[in-house]
Amino acid sequence: MISIFDLFIIGIGPSSSHTIGPMRAANKFVNDLIANKILSNTKSIAVQLFGSLAFTGEGHGTDRAITIGLEGHAPETVDPDFMQLRFDNIKKAKQITIDNQYIIDFDPAAIAHDYDTHLPYHPNALCLIAYDGKQKTIYQKTYYSIGGGTIVENVEESLCTLGPHQVPYPFSSAKELLQLCYANKLSIAELMLENEKTWRSENEIKEKLLNLVTIMQECVDRGCSTNGVLPGGLNIKRRAPILYEQIAAAQKEQNQSCDGNNPPHPCKGSDESCQVSVIALAVGEENAVGGKVVVAPTCGAAGVLPAVLWYAKLFCNDIGNTETIKYLLTTAAIEILFKKQASISGAEVGCQGEVGVACSMAAAGLTALLGGNLQQVENAAEIGIEHHLGLTCDPVKGLVQVPCIERNVIAANQAINIAHLVLSESGEHAVFLDTAIKNMKQTGLDMHTKYKETALGGLAVDIPNC
Repeated sequence: MISIFDLFIIGIGPSSSHTIGPMRAANKFVNDLIANKILSNTKSIAVQLFGSLAFTGEGHGTDRAITIGLEGHAPETVDPDFMQLRFDNIKKAKQITIDNQYIIDFDPAAIAHDYDTHLPYHPNALCLIAYDGKQKTIYQKTYYSIGGGTIVENVEESLCTLGPHQVPYPFSSAKELLQLCYANKLSIAELMLENEKTWRSENEIKEKLLNLVTIMQECVDRGCSTNGVLPGGLNIKRRAPILYEQIAAAQKEQNQSCDGNNPPHPCKGSDESCQVSVIALAVGEENAVGGKVVVAPTCGAAGVLPAVLWYAKLFCNDIGNTETIKYLLTTAAIEILFKKQASISGAEVGCQGEVGVACSMAAAGLTALLGGNLQQVENAAEIGIEHHLGLTCDPVKGLVQVPCIERNVIAANQAINIAHLVLSESGEHAVFLDTAIKNMKQTGLDMHTKYKETALGGLAVDIPNC
């Protein structure tokens, strides 16, 4: 089984697979050099990117992530401002410092981009090579960044960083998950909590989950208070602060009479949708600038879960810590189903595996939060992915901006609508979640590579990059 804290991680944007994963790979590579006692003989390091990492790595900050990772910094703890400053200095010096004492030649501009070689396991692959003073290879390792910040070195490697454990309720499919819940009279959240207690105490689990919500809140606050233009050359203006001010103005006007001469405020009559949208925008824009986010299920889709959670907090009754934890545990169970049966990597299955999965997770979580039964929760998850089947990943200029940010807004509002739809019915439905996941995977396999995070098709080539 996979721990929820291998799914929901704290990291820096703009991409879990192109930024967080490569940073972790670089960090692991250096730790191997130290463990094998060959760091002192290492005089230079080279990096080669394959597949989607090669095509969109520059726009996704892969070069910066690898560089900072080689110096030992982790995505969970590194300060985004320090990261950029240090990267700029390394580009000038063309040297990195490892373990606070070894100065090693490394030029970020010399990272090789192999557009033609496709390694067999996953399209997000990178190879790191250490050389001695005579340019002889002394250590080499290939890593795969498979989505959500997870890295593996081979297909047999566990997805859980905590190692193999015998959990009380193992499941790999929605059918197994629901059968276990029915047989043991547990909700999905209760079952997830019991599994998670294999690794941590209940108090620690709840504390860590609530800390994730705090990080989400800080991200929203930064996104709503920071004006400006997103970096990368598309000149996309931040919209979250503008919409936030519009909402504040609309709320202020609620207690004032209208003289009939003023035009209707854009947020009047749609206050719920506006507030959901501003939260999704805030997170998406913070992610786009490389800010700190909670990966859920990926960086590119990180705005959906907090937007739907905040909707519940703002507009539903009695949503406290207990309900928040229930929401996160339920959404994590749905992500496990996708990660085990298909993929959450845009480079592997398109954006259906990112924003589509996020919508599925959020719809299920909100349905559970509002009192839905097991059938209704599963139905919500199925609808969430069913109506994202075939969604491509075609980021303009290789940046996580267009169409990525707006997709978070749309998916968050869609998840809310799904929850209310299924709660108005009994839960009976024609398509089971496992069937939808199976079809998502097959659709991803059938999808042309140019539509899977390579910026070689779709909007990425039809919209001017300046």
